[in-house]
Amino acid sequence: MMELEPLHIRISVRDQTLRLAGAAQKIYYPISTARLGVGCGFGSFRTPTGLHRVRIKIGAGLPINSILAARRPTGMLLDDELQHSNPGRDWILTRILWLDGLELGINKGGLVDTLRRHIYIHGTADEASIGKPASHGCIRMRNADLVDLFDRVQNGVQVVIEA
Repeated sequence: MMELEPLHIRISVRDQTLRLAGAAQKIYYPISTARLGVGCGFGSFRTPTGLHRVRIKIGAGLPINSILAARRPTGMLLDDELQHSNPGRDWILTRILWLDGLELGINKGGLVDTLRRHIYIHGTADEASIGKPASHGCIRMRNADLVDLFDRVQNGVQVVIEA
């Protein structure tokens, strides 16, 4: 097991869970990782493994179901009409924790760079998929769970993603 800083996030792809641990707390959240499994390459639509950190937190204070596009709030909230008129869209909602790989050649640099792949922990419109692999590479969370996690962590918190 990797030795991590006191407060850290550990993601289990096998169990489809995210654990926030340290500072006298241990909180588990169900998640959804990539439908295609794990992998670090560009265009793979897979969840990258290894040691990461939260590089940037985006969306503080936004209402639940806020739509983010290109990492910016659009000012719109997802509703049933909008969701039904865009079937199959992988909405990025509520908040973003943008991940940055820390292992050169594994998840940082070249064709395996997590940050440049735009891998996030983010909210989803497809909360029914939580608990099973369904994303395009990111880590999806229930929107309320994401708000809770977002408020508990700071930029720089370490994240390990285990297959």
